[in-house]
Amino acid sequence: MAKRVAVIGAGPSGLAQLRAFQSAEAGGADIPEVVCYEKQADWGGLWNYTWRTGLDEYGEPVHCSMYRYLWSNGPKEGLEFADYSFEEHFGRQIASYPPREVLFDYIAGRARQAGVRDWIRFLTPVRRVSHDSASGQFRVIAHDLAKDEEYGEDFDHVIVATGHFSTPNVPHFDGLDEFNGRVMHAHDFRDAVEFKDKDILIIGTSYSAEDIGSQCWKYGCKSVTASHRTAPMGYDWPDNWKEVPLLQTVAGNTCTFKDGSTADVDAIILCTGYLHHFPFMAPELCLKTANRLATADLYKGVVWVDNPQLFYLGMQDQWYTFSMFDAQAWFVRDIVLGRIAVPDRAARAADVADREAREDAIEDDYAAIRYQGDYIRELIADTDYPSFDVDRTDEAFFEWKKFKKQGIMSYRDHGHRSAMTGTAAPVHHTSWVEEMDDSMESYLRQE
Repeated sequence: MAKRVAVIGAGPSGLAQLRAFQSAEAGGADIPEVVCYEKQADWGGLWNYTWRTGLDEYGEPVHCSMYRYLWSNGPKEGLEFADYSFEEHFGRQIASYPPREVLFDYIAGRARQAGVRDWIRFLTPVRRVSHDSASGQFRVIAHDLAKDEEYGEDFDHVIVATGHFSTPNVPHFDGLDEFNGRVMHAHDFRDAVEFKDKDILIIGTSYSAEDIGSQCWKYGCKSVTASHRTAPMGYDWPDNWKEVPLLQTVAGNTCTFKDGSTADVDAIILCTGYLHHFPFMAPELCLKTANRLATADLYKGVVWVDNPQLFYLGMQDQWYTFSMFDAQAWFVRDIVLGRIAVPDRAARAADVADREAREDAIEDDYAAIRYQGDYIRELIADTDYPSFDVDRTDEAFFEWKKFKKQGIMSYRDHGHRSAMTGTAAPVHHTSWVEEMDDSMESYLRQE
């Protein structure tokens, strides 16, 4: 096949795409030349931890939003690869909420087994992607950081797999410029121990607000105040944790909230979400969407409505992660290989509108989980991606939500059943509250 395909990013989405093409090739298919551009020195995307914040050694924005002591805040049974189970990788079933190092090892294990590392150009961010309507080709300008050289190449397809949890959304609050303490976005949070014996303010109600606050509590902060814009998270928090309405002003170390209450704090952590940000894409190719289950302008959640040669992976708000990226990657691969036909623009736009309308009708989180599970089922029905029990995976998420309501600091002490192997995860040897060691060696220790 004479086609050339550019994949931008070698995180979970990009690696899923490489694995999809490798799987087709292993099955005897003639696949295009695949070139993957990765700005970091290793694969793994956000799971590739670095101590750096701000800019890296090359002056590039740091991609990583991971921090020390991070454990999965959702069950691993909700993200397991259908073609590479945790049991296959580790040789046995493991507990349901692994720390970052364990998940990184799992992601890398499948990529190593697939033998796709040679397809990746590391330390090579993409600077510009444009499309020539006359030739039908994309022009990709990339920057080899090690050589400090830019170069251009032409491709038939571009697949953007850079994720959308690395460019912080940073709101303004009056008085922050004169605050007498530490202000940071969750993207730059690296170690909860920094806030031992400190009073901290968390702004936001996202997963990062919930987890960073919990980490700081676990590692000894003095108190947590969590500020919400619309509604509190509502969990059974510890005694030194309170939830308040949105921050209004800051004066010195005193924060005043919408209900008139105040709190004196030593640090403010903005858990205020991330932007879909693709500065390397030409304006007519650039995805602009809210963080929702039905992304704007993407047919079947992946195909650019205005140009079906362009694809975006993993751009949805996420309950499912790795298995959804796989479903998308296999679907995109089969479009590229000519196995799946893409309808005309009107039909593509109608598909987007239908998905948005169905999402807008969702009444609760349980329905949202089913919506995304059904989306995965829809995509894999058209490919040879291994079928799996999506309903069982939905159930793992439902159990997870129930356990969180029962105990926000103890939900990780439960186990779930794998939809891939049918086996139940063992309970971790140490409760999450008491386990201060997040190393893979400690996590996999058997007692």
